[in-house]
Formats: sequence, C-alpha cells, structure tokens
Amino acid sequence: MAIIAFKAGKRPSLSAKRASNADDAALAKSKVSLFFGRLALVIVILITLFPIYWMFRTAFSNNRAMFSEPLSLLPVDFTFGPLQRVLGLATTEEALAEGGSGASINFGQYMLNSVLACTLITVLQVTFSSMAAYAFALLNWKGRDKVFAIFLIALMVPGIFTLLPNFILVKDLGLLNTILGIALPAMFMTPFAIFFLRQFFLGVNRSIIEAAVIDGANHWRIFSRIVVPLAWPQIITLGILQFIQYWNDYLWPFLVGQSETSKLLTVGLGIFKSQTPQGNPDWAGLMAGALVAAVPIFILMLVFGRKIVGSIQSSGVK
Repeated sequence: MAIIAFKAGKRPSLSAKRASNADDAALAKSKVSLFFGRLALVIVILITLFPIYWMFRTAFSNNRAMFSEPLSLLPVDFTFGPLQRVLGLATTEEALAEGGSGASINFGQYMLNSVLACTLITVLQVTFSSMAAYAFALLNWKGRDKVFAIFLIALMVPGIFTLLPNFILVKDLGLLNTILGIALPAMFMTPFAIFFLRQFFLGVNRSIIEAAVIDGANHWRIFSRIVVPLAWPQIITLGILQFIQYWNDYLWPFLVGQSETSKLLTVGLGIFKSQTPQGNPDWAGLMAGALVAAVPIFILMLVFGRKIVGSIQSSGVK
C-alpha cells in the first residue's frame, strides 16, 4: 500500500513541476518583452530629446569654427559668445570675430512683449471660455447642443482661413502694431478651450449645484464659488497649454506687430536670422536666442507636466 501511495503521489508532483516550468517560461517571456519595451521607449526618448541637445550644442559653439566639425556632438570651440550676442552684451567686433553676423535684437523688449501678449490672451481666454463651458455643461437652455455642435465644427476650420478677416478687423480698429491687436482674435474664447473645460464640468456633482440653488445662490455665485474651485487644476492646465501655444506663434504676430514696441520674440528671432551681412546666418546666435526663449516653457513643463497629463485624462480628452 505504501508503494502504491508513493507511486500515486508522483503524478501531482509532476504536473506541479510542469506548471512551474510553464510559469517560469511565461515570466521569462514577460521579462524579455518588458526589456525590449523599455529599450524602445529609451530610443524614442533619445530621438525626441536630441534636437534639444543639438540646440544646446550649437548655442555654445563658435559660429566660425562650428562648420569645421559639423558632426561633433560637443560644442565646437566652446564659448558664451552666442548668448552674449543675443542679449546685446557683445560688440560688433566680437560678434564678427566669432563668425556672427554683427546683427543684434532688442531681446529684453521682445521678451517683455511676448510675456504681455501671452498673459493677456491666456487670462482672458481662460476666463471667458470657462464661463461658456459652464453654460454648455450645467445650464439648460434651448438650442444648447446645436450651438455647441457649431463650436465643435469650428475646431475643423484651419486657422489660416481666419487670418485675412482678422487682419482687416484689427486694421480697421486701428490696432496694428499694438499688443492688444496681437491678442484680440484669441483673447475671448476658443472651441478647444470650451470643449476642454466642458468635459470636466459635465462630471460635477449636480446635487451640490441643486443644494446651492435651494439656498438661493445665483448662477454667478455657483460658478465662482463652487464650479471654479472644483475645476481649478483643469483651469490651470488649460492656461499653461494656451500660454505655450501662443508663445510659439509666429505668423499672426508677424503680420500685426512690426514695430519695436509690439514685436514678439518669435518674430525678433526670425528677423535676427535674416540679418546676414556676412553671407551666412548666425546659427549659434539663433540657437542661443531660441534656447533662452524656451526657458520659460521648460520651467512650466517641469513644474506642471504631471498635472497637465492628469487633467487632460480626467477631462476626457483623448
């Protein structure tokens, strides 16, 4: 009987061993897949970050010596000259000695203009868009869904189609070469901003609003005291996204703002590139200007990057 029991006991042990081997094989396969997945992710990240690194490399290179080693991954003849030229700290002789064009830009004025224009657009656009999103999400009125559908259709209209009408309007208002003229077409509301906030407002607990109505609160009080505090992370995220978008805008500021008091930084860098009395653009100086111009955006993304991703996911934007 002991022999029979011993022999009978071998079968579950063998099946358990096979199951263990299968688990080990699945685990090994999972580890291999995870390794190649991470390797692919690292490659994609490196490809994405390489242009930024190349901008750093070029910004600290000697523009005259840079073309002698075009494939060098390190700055060629490391120098702070390009940054000094862009910030107006280098003389024309020093710029020409390093292969610069000798041109200069009013970097501080252009940076201030960009900050003023983008801040004006962001604050007013987010304010008015949040009001419109509240009306589309939490108020019941005739034709609401049809009007919102029209707003969604506006998302499919390329911005180039509105350049000429907006330019004529700004010109007729006498706002050419002004910060207000640059900000006017975008500072009220945009379909994307309304859609972004509406998606979150739809998830607001209606019982809270109903309780506020019973207590006698009007719509403005409900919006400012209840809805806005609940949606504050999404509102901040929308503001950051819009600030970045208009900070990088070039065509519209180029058409409207040509004076020194209204020229934005993107336009100033474009003009700096075109000023080439020596025959070749000052690529090192241009990359130095782009690097300094990108610093505010880098800071915003480092500080609020995680919040931006989380807010987009919670708002239902795919």
